[in-house]
Amino acid sequence: MKILVCISHVPDTTSKINFVDDDTVFDKNGVKFVINPNDEFGLTRAVWFQQKQQAEVTVVTVGDPSCEPTLRKCLAIGADKAVRIDLNPTDGFQVAQQLSAHCKVENYDLIIAGRESIDYNGAMVPGMVSALLGYNFVTNCMALEIDGNSVKASREIDEGIESVSCQLPLVIGAQKGLVEEKDLIIPNMRGIMQARQKSLSVIPPVEGEIRSSITKFEKPAPKEAVKMVDADQIDQLIDLLHNEAKVI
Repeated sequence: MKILVCISHVPDTTSKINFVDDDTVFDKNGVKFVINPNDEFGLTRAVWFQQKQQAEVTVVTVGDPSCEPTLRKCLAIGADKAVRIDLNPTDGFQVAQQLSAHCKVENYDLIIAGRESIDYNGAMVPGMVSALLGYNFVTNCMALEIDGNSVKASREIDEGIESVSCQLPLVIGAQKGLVEEKDLIIPNMRGIMQARQKSLSVIPPVEGEIRSSITKFEKPAPKEAVKMVDADQIDQLIDLLHNEAKVI
């Protein structure tokens, strides 16, 4: 079984976010980047299939050379090889086009992508990849078992958990629950050393179409100063909650 894990190179949530060029460009200076958490759950599950079912695991990202340390970490976690599509993408459809073009060449059986990235939270790419390829699609995936070409999966829905069955090839949108946080793989020294010897290929992008563009970023409004109320001023507290906070 050939598995492709799509990796997003995203800012760490502890990093300070700024914009430049009149708030039209994200400023990467001083920002620490990590593997998108939903992708990491998917990668860990893929490594499980590698260990239990001798699957071949490839990780891929669409991005510039600054993404390569993130791909190296994926190799240290356990992926067999990595691919970087040499393009700085501007929208989700452009990413989906690049990924689907690569998949058509390599004929992967299972494509795992995080259900959404924590930077833009678009939740678009996995579904678009499945549509462009004509593959089955399960998003919000919390459990996945594969026997031959038969798949049993569980996904989160508004009312709870839904169990589904389908056939490979398949695209899933991974999330927490596909593996538990305690089962995430922390690269050890052996894995880091082995990652240096594994293949990291850079391939040119195919011609694609851009269907959306960012016109401006905007930060949330700054929080107002906290109002302190003495413990014995119950009437004042009720008045503030009712007339200002409007929560009662």
